[in-house]
Amino acid sequence: MARRFVTLDVFTEQRLAGNPLAVVLDAEGLDTAAMQAIAQEFNLSETVFVLPPTEARHRASLRIFTPGRELPFAGHPTVGTAVLLALQDPSRGDARAFGLEERIGIVPCVVETLADGSGGRARFRLPILPEYLGPGPEPAFLAPLLGLKPADIGTGRHAPSRHGVGPSFTCVPVGSVTALDAARPAQAPDPNDGLYLYTPDPEGTGQSWRVRMFAPNFGVTEDPATGSAASAFAGVLMQFEALGDGTHDVAIRQGEAMRRPSDIALQLTIEAGALRSVEIGGAAVIVADGTLHV
Repeated sequence: MARRFVTLDVFTEQRLAGNPLAVVLDAEGLDTAAMQAIAQEFNLSETVFVLPPTEARHRASLRIFTPGRELPFAGHPTVGTAVLLALQDPSRGDARAFGLEERIGIVPCVVETLADGSGGRARFRLPILPEYLGPGPEPAFLAPLLGLKPADIGTGRHAPSRHGVGPSFTCVPVGSVTALDAARPAQAPDPNDGLYLYTPDPEGTGQSWRVRMFAPNFGVTEDPATGSAASAFAGVLMQFEALGDGTHDVAIRQGEAMRRPSDIALQLTIEAGALRSVEIGGAAVIVADGTLHV
């Protein structure tokens, strides 16, 4: 059977940057094993399969796969697929809102597309808030795993911690961009986690961070941009940063070490000292389209 697919670069406005994504349209009739095999064939960090929604008021139902397993939710697939689905609507350029059904729940999206049909920008709100999963391993354990020194682990008040938004992450602060760039990809001590390294961005203003994410246990040695990890990072900021009530915009730069620079916009809303909402936003641009014969 012929099935349409599109590839996009996500969290970037430039082709051949950001995080590549494959989106398989017309995915009805594919079982889980077939979807996993197709994701292995594309061999990108994630592949999305678009299915009809279970409720007519939603735009689509999504299943998301890495080369190694299915995910309940992921950020760059949500942004890229939201932009692609909006581009398929008759009117372009106008902002529109719709829900995407993912295993984590209904993900509300707002999308604005480019008039030439080449891409757009999307923002989505998490249907759940980040969950604190406990402290991370000690620096003395993490440092040799990453090819660093124990003194490289930690920045300001930050210490290793674990946070989840469906997918879970061991979040490791490092003291400098030099240490971040020197870290070697490794599997998180907890096999269910990705390993998320972060440090303040010396070139940024306000809440600006440089990050890397490793997940060889999921078939992803290093990811150029990880929206789910950025979502979990909201929990890190709530734990270690003195953020007051209001809306906080956070700039996250990822993918530099891979020469796939990616920019993720994270927004936290805090009321009465508690995290009330988390939003992730970014751009996506179409790279290629074609047909699968499976």
